[in-house]
Amino acid sequence: MTTQNELTVRYGAAVMNTFGTPRLVLAKGEGATVWDADGNEYLDLLGGIAVNLLGHAHPALIEAVTQQLGTLGHVSNFFTSGPQVELAERLLALLGQDGRVFLSNSGTEANEAAFKITRRTGRTHVVATEGGFHGRTMGALALTSKAAYRDPFAPLPGDVTFVPYGDAAALEAAVTDQTAAVVLEPIQGEAGVNVPPSDYLARVREITSRHGALMWLDEIQTGVGRTGRWFAHQHPGLAPEPVTPDLITLAKGLGGGLPIGATIALGAAGDLLQPGQHGTTFGGNPVATAAALAVLRVAEEESLLARAEALGERLRAGLADPRVSEVRGLGLLIGLDLAQERSAEVAAAALGAGFIINNPTPHRIRLAPPLVLTDAQADRFLAAWPGILDQAGLEA
Repeated sequence: MTTQNELTVRYGAAVMNTFGTPRLVLAKGEGATVWDADGNEYLDLLGGIAVNLLGHAHPALIEAVTQQLGTLGHVSNFFTSGPQVELAERLLALLGQDGRVFLSNSGTEANEAAFKITRRTGRTHVVATEGGFHGRTMGALALTSKAAYRDPFAPLPGDVTFVPYGDAAALEAAVTDQTAAVVLEPIQGEAGVNVPPSDYLARVREITSRHGALMWLDEIQTGVGRTGRWFAHQHPGLAPEPVTPDLITLAKGLGGGLPIGATIALGAAGDLLQPGQHGTTFGGNPVATAAALAVLRVAEEESLLARAEALGERLRAGLADPRVSEVRGLGLLIGLDLAQERSAEVAAAALGAGFIINNPTPHRIRLAPPLVLTDAQADRFLAAWPGILDQAGLEA
């Protein structure tokens, strides 16, 4: 049997060093539990960074992929397939809007397509937010504010202005009649789960509409039930009155672990891209779209959106501790601020105790577990939480 250490050494010799040394070599998973190559067990509270909505090895996902692969695995986009059409229709139905859907392979590709749509307005100026993350390809990176990601690849495409997240007055000052679009996340994930003021999305819609700009919501991390609604912008905590954007991008949880992205253009925005102006080889392939349909079906049949909302409240309440200065989020997208900049130590202590969590910044922890996480599993983590903080050396 190949050990974890052996595989890590081989990884370092053969895999491009873009991620550094992996923390674990994972060998199998079931539900919200994973095992490493040495047989050690962990509770996965990150879900592949908000991807594994149904956890690992869900029977419905296995069945959907196996059945589809046994009939039709790939077709070029000279043709279509039933799952591709059905998924596009299903996403529009969940929004309750008319529009068009472009299917791709990832979140950054979904954002690339949306970026190209903004150029079809005849304008080039885009306003994005500080702390936002939209992907690593050159176009998506141009919309991502973090200097460490951007600087090695400058100059980037664009005519992009960054404004503070959640600050409607700053947005008002930046948007003009030459602005093509405003792009933002309903809740910022990579930055550590930043939740905006409750009137912010409505203000964004009003400002963009007044200037004839597109409102583009990146729901790659927040979509598909993660916050307790199919789309985070539908959550009354973020938009007390309904808000209809022009563009929505999805990925991550949509495929339940299979690579898929979706760019949804509503209303007139759905007609901006015309034949020959964009394309993909694997996007919308039958296997990935069958997987996505299975994810949506199971989420509905098993009431996983309500589950995310209830379990999220349970976790947020249980994470409160004198060494935690703030806990925030919606559904099962949860962020917290530590009283000291020891998030790396907390993540390491959690891993040592058998829990996978994420430290996106020196003082922040992020949780995005599968929506199938059980009450007992959540309670096991909460019972261990004070000890994890102790082990990490945090002081009250």
